[in-house]
Amino acid sequence: MAISNLLSTTITPQLFSHSSHRPFLLRKPAGAPRRIQVTVQSKGSSTADGPDRLISAIAYFYPFFDGVQYGKYVITQFTPVQALIQPLVPAIRVFKSFPLNGILVFFTLYFVVVRNPNFSRYVRFNTMQAIVLDVLLIFPDLLERSFSPKDGLGLDLMMSFDSTVFLFLLVCLIYGSSSCLLGQLPRLPLVAEAADRQVL
Repeated sequence: MAISNLLSTTITPQLFSHSSHRPFLLRKPAGAPRRIQVTVQSKGSSTADGPDRLISAIAYFYPFFDGVQYGKYVITQFTPVQALIQPLVPAIRVFKSFPLNGILVFFTLYFVVVRNPNFSRYVRFNTMQAIVLDVLLIFPDLLERSFSPKDGLGLDLMMSFDSTVFLFLLVCLIYGSSSCLLGQLPRLPLVAEAADRQVL
């Protein structure tokens, strides 16, 4: 992934010399120390300040809220997962209260954050990863609409599939958000490359 750092270098003109064989070589005069000042900014770099970290961490809640229904089997069977999800229930209810909330959040994140050069690349990349992760939820949704077994092996397979999707979303939420809060750059499987292509 190509992430450009903003470097401002202080170099005196005497450090450049012209040679007929090798033009414009950087040479250090005898006895003169070379001083380089490096400035790294959040915009366009892999490092992030506090607000960038917070915005990026919050973005990963979007696909999780949108796909929380796939956890209906896991949440009812495992008490630790219930305890983990319980604090998020009010926010999930608000998100699910209006059918078009998912679409509105999608367009808001994409056009207000990802396509906005005023946000750092760190924020735009993490937001794009969350969006791509949410787009991938189309496939389990189509599968559920096409096949809805009531019992037997079909139901067992559907329960396993839904639980796998939910656990994947949960792991992505925990890994993505915690990495962002720590100032690291998370790269999620299946979505990181697509996010790279979208964020210039």
